Amino acid sequence: MRVAVLGATGLVGSEMIKVLEERAFPVDELVPLASERSAGKEVFFKGKPYEVRAVEEGAFEGVDLALFSAGSGPSRKWAPVAVSKGAVVVDNSSAWRMEEDIPLVVPEVNPHALEGHKGIIANPNCATIQAVVALKPLHDFFGLEKVQVVTFQSVSGTGLEALDELKEGSLAVLEGSSPKNFLYPKPIAFNVLPHIGKIDERGISEEEYKMMNESKKIMELPELVVSCTAVRVPVFRGHSEAIVATFKEEPSLQDAFKALSEAPGVSLMDDPGCSYSVPSEAAGTDPVFVGRVRKEPLCERSLSLWVVADNIRKGAALNAVQIAEELIRKGLI
Repeated sequence: MRVAVLGATGLVGSEMIKVLEERAFPVDELVPLASERSAGKEVFFKGKPYEVRAVEEGAFEGVDLALFSAGSGPSRKWAPVAVSKGAVVVDNSSAWRMEEDIPLVVPEVNPHALEGHKGIIANPNCATIQAVVALKPLHDFFGLEKVQVVTFQSVSGTGLEALDELKEGSLAVLEGSSPKNFLYPKPIAFNVLPHIGKIDERGISEEEYKMMNESKKIMELPELVVSCTAVRVPVFRGHSEAIVATFKEEPSLQDAFKALSEAPGVSLMDDPGCSYSVPSEAAGTDPVFVGRVRKEPLCERSLSLWVVADNIRKGAALNAVQIAEELIRKGLI
């Protein structure tokens, strides 16, 4: 299979190439693509160097699968081109997620949505992915009605330059000077920012809308009530979420633990008192870690849980490759 990766030199693109190799995905030829600025750089796959090509129409000739992680603008421009050349595109940007006829897929949750795809499959937002992986098995048991979530999102979600901004800002603070901010509206070092993206006239930020809208589409629950506060935190890699889920039926902890322990992609920390994961432990791993599962004292039909995952892997690169694996299993590519 001829596999192209657009955004091959970026944080997620390079992780996609790594995951393809780790999971022994059937790649006969890798086609790494990027902007003109990154053309000529080398990436390695199975110990072999590949020169990065500038993306252009001819780059998709003969490509069977194209994994995109280059932002919404390039995706809008190049995904239709890749499809016209015969490729199936799995896109990591927000460009196609809410298009009615584009599947938005988390393989542990809604793999059936891939049936009848028209060439483009959308990879959900990183924070949404880990939330729905944790919520789907609970929904199957108790019937999900409402979700309240506060996200604690690492700077790697912004890209490579954000890692440098956090590192340099942290060093500045430790040396007694003021940290500078370039990517964020305020310094991120030793700080938290209570929104991600622009805030609209309703006071809701872009990242909060993603959680609200994408979770409904993925879980096929258009009436689901979702509220979200998205917070950027001074963590290099790994997103955390505090979730309160309210159900139609009163959930028992025993059934909740059973549902989560058997759920694909979930690693359950099953001591309700003190067992949980943190971003530094989740970084570089594949599971969605769920801990601090407990009854919510103010509502007998609610559960609280703490959810942690590597946003670059399960939140992006791994989920995209899992989608591609599912396409092969279903004979859809």
